[in-house]
Amino acid sequence: MTIKQQVLLGVKWVALANILGQVMTLVSTVILARLLSPDDFGVFAILMIFVGFLSMFVGMGTSAAIVHMDNASEKMLSSIFYFNVFIGVVLTLITFFSATWISDFYNNKELVALTQVTALIFLINAFSSVQTNKLRKELNYAALAKANVLAAVLSGIIGISLAFYGAGVWSLVAQVVSRGVYYNIYIWSASTWLPSLLFSFKALRQLWGFGFRIFLSAFLEMVFSRLDILIVGKLFTPVTLGFYDQAKRLNEMITQFSAGSIMAVLFPVLSKVQKDLVRFQRIVIKVLGIICLIVFFLLGIMYLISEELIVLLFTEKWLPSVAYFKILILSGFAYPVSALFVNILSSRGRSKEFLRLEIYKKILFSINLYVGFLWGIEGYLYGLVIMSILGVSLNILFASREIKLPFFVFLKPIIVQMT
Repeated sequence: MTIKQQVLLGVKWVALANILGQVMTLVSTVILARLLSPDDFGVFAILMIFVGFLSMFVGMGTSAAIVHMDNASEKMLSSIFYFNVFIGVVLTLITFFSATWISDFYNNKELVALTQVTALIFLINAFSSVQTNKLRKELNYAALAKANVLAAVLSGIIGISLAFYGAGVWSLVAQVVSRGVYYNIYIWSASTWLPSLLFSFKALRQLWGFGFRIFLSAFLEMVFSRLDILIVGKLFTPVTLGFYDQAKRLNEMITQFSAGSIMAVLFPVLSKVQKDLVRFQRIVIKVLGIICLIVFFLLGIMYLISEELIVLLFTEKWLPSVAYFKILILSGFAYPVSALFVNILSSRGRSKEFLRLEIYKKILFSINLYVGFLWGIEGYLYGLVIMSILGVSLNILFASREIKLPFFVFLKPIIVQMT
C-alpha cells in the first residue's frame, strides 16, 4: 500500500472515529449539562487542571519518539512501557496525597475524595501509551478509531446513568476514569505487541534528546492551556468557572473536529517523507488549504448561531456561556492551523526548534494572562484573539524556514479564507 493510500485510509478511519466520538461526547455533554449544574462542571474543571498538568509526565516524551524513530527494538519498547508505568504510579501517589492541599487551595472539601479517585487516571493511561503510539507508527488507525469510539460510548453511558440517579460531579469523574479503562482493554486486545521482561536505561537515554524536548514543549502547552481555568477557578465562583469551562470545551470540540482527522494522521505520514523535501512541501500546502477551508467555514457558522446553539444543547441555564463562547470562536482558527506547522517541525526531528517556538508563544500568552485578567474574563479572551494571531505568525515563520518556502505561501490561504 502506498503512502497516499495509507493517508487516505487513515484519514477515513480517524474521521469516522472523530465524528462518532465527537457525536457521543456531544450527546453525553448535552445530557449531563441538563442533569447537572454549572457548579458541578466547575468543580470537575478544577480536577482536570491537575490531571492535565501531571498527565504530561507520563512517558515524558519517550512514547512520542516511537512514532519518529524508523526502527524501535523490543528492548526499547519494553523499557518505555515500564518507565511509563513507573511514572504513572508515582503521579497517582502524588495526586492522592496532594488532595487535601488542592481542597484547601480552592476552599472546597468535596475535592479531597474526588481528587483521590481521579488520581487513578495516571496509572490507567500509562498502560496504553506504547501500544497507541506503535499503532500510530504503523498507521493502524482502524484499531485506534474503534478503541476511542468504544470507550466514548461505554463511559458516556456510565456518566449519564450516574447523573440520572443523582451522583452529581461524581458522574463526570466516573466517566473520565472508565473511559481510560475501556480504551486500555480494547487497545491491548487489538495490539500485537506485548511487553517483554527486557529493560535498559541506555535505551531510554537514546530517546532523551528528541523525546525530552518534545515533552517540554507539550508540557508548556498543557500548563498554559490550563492556567486560565486555574485562575478563573481561584478568582471566581465554581458556577462562573462552569460557564467558562463549558464554553471553552465546546469551542475545543469544534476546532478539533474541524481538522482533527487530518492532523492525527499527518505526523507519522510527514515523518515517513521527511527526507523528500519537495513531496513534503506539496503535502503541507495541500493540507493547509483544506484545514483553512474547513475551519473558517465552520467557525463562522458557529459564531452566527452561538446563542441558539447553547440554548438548544444545554438549555437557558447556560446562557452566560454565550458571551465567552463567541469570543473564543474568534481565536478558534489558531489551534488547527498551528497544529499543522508544529507537525512540520516535530516530524522532521527538529525538537530544539519546536521547543524554542513554544517558549516564544508562551511568553506572549503569559503577557496576556497578566494584562487580560485586569479587565476580567472578557478582557483575557479578547487578548487571546490577538495573541493567537501572533502565535500563528510565529508558527509560519519557523515552518517556512524549516522547509524553505516563503512566508507568504503559508499566509495566503489563511488570508483568503478570512476575507
